[in-house]
Amino acid sequence: MGLLTPLAVRIGSFSWMPKLLPQITWTDTKLQQLSRGRVSILDVAGLPNLMLTVPGRKSGIPRTTPLLCVPHQGGYLIAGSYFGGPKLPAWATNLRAAETAKVRYRGREQTVVWRELEGEERARAWDVMNVTWPNYAMYAERTDRLIPVFLLTPA
Repeated sequence: MGLLTPLAVRIGSFSWMPKLLPQITWTDTKLQQLSRGRVSILDVAGLPNLMLTVPGRKSGIPRTTPLLCVPHQGGYLIAGSYFGGPKLPAWATNLRAAETAKVRYRGREQTVVWRELEGEERARAWDVMNVTWPNYAMYAERTDRLIPVFLLTPA
């Protein structure tokens, strides 16, 4: 956690954040391109993050998305929260259609396999994720859908 993490948590709690997600993602992607992957918005906020690249389920074109992550058991936990928005993020649907994905974490790229967590395992992972990003609990209250939790592990 960093000095700006409490500010990031506060900003992330605003109910209008889902509307800005495309702009935030675009800005973060550009920042990472300009810095050659050395800096992201989440880095500035002191939060663990990765770049997930997964082929589009229809087009097959690789799509890259910056995501908050929680390093866990040699892999990474990620949530399809979309700031508690009503729709599942496109990356989650694309991931479900792929066998593997690519992850860049702290400048290191690797191929990962994924598993969507369910039941008690999901509940335990959700608790772990809420320690890093307390807003996940708020996002779950905002939406009618169950926010998916994925565990990415090196292939």
